[in-house]
Amino acid sequence: MTLSANWSYPTDIRFGAGRIAELGECCKEAGITRPLLVTDRGLASLPITQDTLDLMEKAGLGRAMFSEVDPNPTEINMEAGRKVFLDGNHDGVIAFGGGSGLDLGKLLAFMAGQTRPVWDFEDIGDWWKRADADAIAPIIAVPTTAGTGSEVGRASVIVNSQSHVKKIIFHPRILPSIVISDPELTVGMPPFITAGTGMDAFIHCFEAFCSPNFHPMSQGIALEGMRLVKENLPRVYADAADIEARGQMLVAAAMGAVAFQKGLGATHAVSHSVGAIYNTHHGMTNAVVLPSVITMNRPAIENRVDDITRYLGIANGFDGFTQFIMTLRESLGVPERLRDMGVGTDRIEEMTRMALEDPSAGGNPVKMTAENTRALFEACI
Repeated sequence: MTLSANWSYPTDIRFGAGRIAELGECCKEAGITRPLLVTDRGLASLPITQDTLDLMEKAGLGRAMFSEVDPNPTEINMEAGRKVFLDGNHDGVIAFGGGSGLDLGKLLAFMAGQTRPVWDFEDIGDWWKRADADAIAPIIAVPTTAGTGSEVGRASVIVNSQSHVKKIIFHPRILPSIVISDPELTVGMPPFITAGTGMDAFIHCFEAFCSPNFHPMSQGIALEGMRLVKENLPRVYADAADIEARGQMLVAAAMGAVAFQKGLGATHAVSHSVGAIYNTHHGMTNAVVLPSVITMNRPAIENRVDDITRYLGIANGFDGFTQFIMTLRESLGVPERLRDMGVGTDRIEEMTRMALEDPSAGGNPVKMTAENTRALFEACI
């Protein structure tokens, strides 16, 4: 079955195989004449990126690119990219890649015309109102992985290089104007990235669904997003060229990012802390942490998990769901513990403090405390 559609939720999305060919048209629609393509180092030299630069050049948009982007981007990356953007007199950003490229690209467009430091726009209260909204450059987002859903998000995650703490920078206009969601661009993902990003999409939906906050719309989106991952992640892991399943995973990733407006939880609070210190892959870290978080949260989420299992067709309720997660992780080559990813016990106190300060902690169904968070890290490691 050929899947292709245009959506306007939560922004304009052009979904379907081969739709990267519409990039020039999208730039014109967004009012961009001198775009800067922002991606990460690993993608910079790959054919999908070079082909995209060719499309830009063919459309008379030049072929400017910034790719000095770390797996967990920092303000150092941002300032370097901002200089390239301003020196090149660019008027818009094409954010291209996985979570790091998308987040940094969005942040460059946001910060290009601001005069205050980036930390003044952290997602606290109404700090976003400090920004000069008219100085935000237009953004086109092109995801090449199916995990973070950053292409439909109103925030970017950035690591403070001094404190090693991940910060969320928020503004409604960080949401890209147009998204090109082309599953053909995700075919080249190696199995490790396919697994990690796919699990990230699932966990976005799962944690949102279990969050105690009231948001019925997100609740429904999260449930269907989990179903799409359950049915399609094993397919794309087994066959990288399965375009239909790749497309369904892109949809699931976007759904997860929309759903977690309802909140995230301890999985992300722990993963953000680990990633900031050890520079681990975010989605794969989430996948390692998830079973321990499910166990910790069981008293508060058992009824919610029963709803999930009925919708996903998983037998034996909570225990059946836990077994499903363990079997899925094993089939995707997810490490058993954080120690297998190089995480030690020597910085548990520091990571515990960081996790408790993380915005995701507030959405956990069981209140996170110093005691249970420290125990959670010990179980995960």
